[in-house]
Order: sequence, then C-alpha cells, then structure tokens
Amino acid sequence: MAVNGHLYVPYLGWVKPDRVTMQSHKTNRRIFLKQTGLTTSGLMLLGSAALTGCSAGGTNDKDLMISLAQWSLNRPLNAGEMDNLEFAGKAREFGINAIEYVNQFFKDKANDKAYLDQMNARADDAGVEQLLIMIDGEGPLGSLDDDERNTAVQNHYKWVEAAKYLGCHSIRVNAYGEGNSGDVQEAAVDGLGRLAEFAKPFDINVIVENHGGYSSHGQWLAGVMKQVDMDNCGTLPDFGNFYEYDRYQGVRDMMPWAKAVSAKSHDFNEEGHETRIDYSRMIGIVREFGYTGYIGIEYEGSRLSPDEGILATRRLLEACIG
Repeated sequence: MAVNGHLYVPYLGWVKPDRVTMQSHKTNRRIFLKQTGLTTSGLMLLGSAALTGCSAGGTNDKDLMISLAQWSLNRPLNAGEMDNLEFAGKAREFGINAIEYVNQFFKDKANDKAYLDQMNARADDAGVEQLLIMIDGEGPLGSLDDDERNTAVQNHYKWVEAAKYLGCHSIRVNAYGEGNSGDVQEAAVDGLGRLAEFAKPFDINVIVENHGGYSSHGQWLAGVMKQVDMDNCGTLPDFGNFYEYDRYQGVRDMMPWAKAVSAKSHDFNEEGHETRIDYSRMIGIVREFGYTGYIGIEYEGSRLSPDEGILATRRLLEACIG
C-alpha cells in the first residue's frame, strides 16, 4: 500500500519505493537490515507518516506527548546488555525526552543518593525528564493481613523519597490482595490512602495500574479511587492488562483519575497498527476525559527487537495523536 509516494515496510515504517525492493520486503527483518545497512538510528531518520485508519482528533498542540517506559527494554536490561544508568541516553536516541523507570532495575539504590545523583546527571545530560518510578516487589497494598499491608506501605516510603529526589511526579504501585473483591477493595483503600498521605508532603502521586488481579477490573479500581478520594492518589491506565475485562471500558473506567497513561504494544501488522489494540480508539478515550501529558511506550512483544518495537509504537502513537 502506497500513501503520498511512500510504501509501508514492516519493521521500517514508511519509506520511498526506491529505498526498498519487493524482494527485500519479503525477506525477514534480520536479512533486510543487513542488506540495507540500516541501524536503529537509520530507522529513526525515516521519520513517520500518518497511518491510514488512525484518527483520534489530533490537534498538533502537544496536549499529548510520548514518553518511554523502561520495561520496553527489559530484555537487554535483564540480560546485562544494558545498565539502568544508560536508560536516559537510550530514550534520547529514540527522540524521546521523558522516561518512566521500573524499580527492579535499581532495586537496591532507592536510598543511595550517590547513585540517584548519577541518574539525575545522566537524565540532565540527555535532556530527558524523569516522570515516575514503577514499583514492584514491595508487598501487597491490598493485603487483608494488617501487618503485611502495613509493611507494604512502609516499604514504599523509600521510593516516594527517591521519586522526589529524581524530580518525578509519581510512583506507580499495585493494589494486590487475596480474598473476596469487597474485602480486598477495603484493604486497598486503606493501604493506598495511608501511602498517599505519606507522599503528600513530597508532592508525589501514588498511582495504580491495571496490573493483574482485581486491579485489572476497571470498575473495581474505580471504586477504590472513589473511596480513597485524595488528589495525589490516581490511576495509570494501561492499554493492555485487562485480560477478561473489556480493555476500552477499562481505560474509560480509569481515566477520571489518570495521572499517566501506558501504551502497551505487542505486535504490528503491515500497515503499522497494533494487532490487539485499536490505538485510535484508545487515544480517543484518553482525549475524551481531557487528559493532557505523557503517554508511555511499553513494548512487550517478542517478534521485534526492543528497539524496533519501541520505534513502531512511537510511529503509531504519533500518527494517532496527530
């Protein structure tokens, strides 16, 4: 399919026909990149053109911007091929100027001011804004056991302080708990409320993602937010992670309290659209609630490399945002 003299090539995006032959179009990604000699930086220079069928009322007024979630690079980070301190510079290579950390990639550094100084310096050098830290592994804030829940709340204190030190606006937490939905909801209201109270003097938001369990039921999580009823306690709607719950309804349920948004992606078709999620529809829902700010790329696929998946998600977001 050609649009405005450009041909969409999987893994590369929109290119001029003289840049690619039909034979190379049919070759696999690795052979194609080898034949053309294009690197990640080269791919970026191809830019992005509007994808057909992606229109969500874009205004070009920068009401929505694009950030990068660190989980998109979990493969090289977990393999030791990349270090947490390299994340800010890596984001800048993609033309992205705002980042979202995952605590597991510097899990023992929350209280290490010398290390946090290095993170600040790397971000400053790259011209990148540090937006939030996604927190996992610190205990269930919706536990029905009072002692376990109290411990979980206190375990998050250091991340509130670290987020403040890094200039972030939020920490993303989980509202996990085992038991019936009503009891876990009550416990989550308590755990989140107390953590938000601690975070308030730091001017840090405590935001909950749909991240499994009851939290992946939009109406349940909306009920938690209504009961907590604090300005610095909100949500981070993820386009995925709803499982049996309708993803579009789930995002709609969460958007009234959204302080960040996550654009989950797994795979793309030949037109450049995500194969599981209608991004145009999602961006329309996000705008419907008057949200302005960053939408974080969170590529989780396996068919593309992390770099390619990030670039493909960025192109799609740019097209849908307008």
